[in-house]
Amino acid sequence: MIAEIGPRKFAWGSRTYVMGIVNVTPDSFSGDGLGSDADAAVAQGLRMVGEGADMLDVGGESTRPGHAPVTVAEEMARTEEVVRRLARESGVPVSIDTYKLEVAELAQAAGATILNDVWGLTRSPGIAQLAARHGSGLVVMHNQDGTEYAGDVMAEIKRFLRVAVDRALAAGVPREKVIVDPGIGFGKTADQSWEVMRRFAELKELGQPILIGTSRKSFIGKLLDLPVEERIEGTTATVVAAVHDVLQITRAVRTADRMR
Repeated sequence: MIAEIGPRKFAWGSRTYVMGIVNVTPDSFSGDGLGSDADAAVAQGLRMVGEGADMLDVGGESTRPGHAPVTVAEEMARTEEVVRRLARESGVPVSIDTYKLEVAELAQAAGATILNDVWGLTRSPGIAQLAARHGSGLVVMHNQDGTEYAGDVMAEIKRFLRVAVDRALAAGVPREKVIVDPGIGFGKTADQSWEVMRRFAELKELGQPILIGTSRKSFIGKLLDLPVEERIEGTTATVVAAVHDVLQITRAVRTADRMR
């Protein structure tokens, strides 16, 4: 399955692709939030590309537990310039991490070619139509309020993602441009996140490229009893495609890919 997204072509399944995370927030859980410093954010993104990132994801609202929501206007102000400059200077696809249609529209106009919806089209279904109109990649992530599941956690995640994929396809997004994300740490306890990781191969049943974001998250910290800044080894053990520590993870996944 090959997808042309922005300036790059991706042969899904041929190797692991690495996404660099650029948090334009003051309260990122990982401690790397850059607030409103656009120059620092662009410099970080370009450094990540130099270290091997295949794409960049820009987020203007923290999604950590207990985060303070921001207005659409504030999220736009934080992300627009960063997206515009990275889209122009990086040479890789730039993703906007948002569930708000207005923010996605502005980022799309600024040059974003991937829309990363952390609520899987449940809060802003129009994001699917936006992606279809502009030929963008679309990430649909599993999320929910609370950590209670009616049945098996993995079965519920797959059901949610199937619905999201169907919505994206119905809106006209090509199948090869729809990426699924099980949402590690979102609406899940640490034990539930580990359950998802243990059964990760089941996501292949969906027939879509898979994005996984485990970088420095609390389920690793609880296992190892370590603070955020000391979780790189745990991240390396779990990572597939989405990371903060691009240089180290790129080396790890290239080695693992070669062994496979």
